[in-house]
Amino acid sequence: MDTAAQYDRIITRCQQLFIKKTTDYGTAWRIMRLPSITDQLYIKAQRIRTLEEKRVSRVGDSVVDEYIAIVNYCVIGIMQLELGSTGEANLPTAEVAEKYGQAVDETKALMFDKNHDYGEAWREMRLSSLTDLILMKIYRVKQIEDNEGHTTVSEGIKANYQDMLNYAVFALIRLGLADTQP
Repeated sequence: MDTAAQYDRIITRCQQLFIKKTTDYGTAWRIMRLPSITDQLYIKAQRIRTLEEKRVSRVGDSVVDEYIAIVNYCVIGIMQLELGSTGEANLPTAEVAEKYGQAVDETKALMFDKNHDYGEAWREMRLSSLTDLILMKIYRVKQIEDNEGHTTVSEGIKANYQDMLNYAVFALIRLGLADTQP
């Protein structure tokens, strides 16, 4: 299995949706503070967990849609960390696409470094474990935010956003999204 190609196909799908939403809504997400982004991630991951447990959805969005949202909210978080909470609220779509690509490229490089050390263990994991790992990372980020961004020995917020993004991509690969056309 070609992880790089699968990863790229997933990211292409996520980025295309993100850019279409940017065309529709602009960069309204620029108003969000990091804790709000983290809470959005929590809502998405908790919904996936609920669907995994109940196996019934009363709302139209699928588990795939929620994992895509996690990817895109993680990218928003990474971009907000870079841009800061103040500054230009309205960014040109081309700039957003470039910053999206930069965030994903760095995150993909991290994934390959970790894949080297861990192998592709994620391919053997249960989807529910990937969901739980995302939720755990969200709780870690919340604690770091409550500590005003300070850590003593732990990774910071960005590293946790990157891990969540990668776990969501892994889940989407496992769900077969990399094998379908955008």
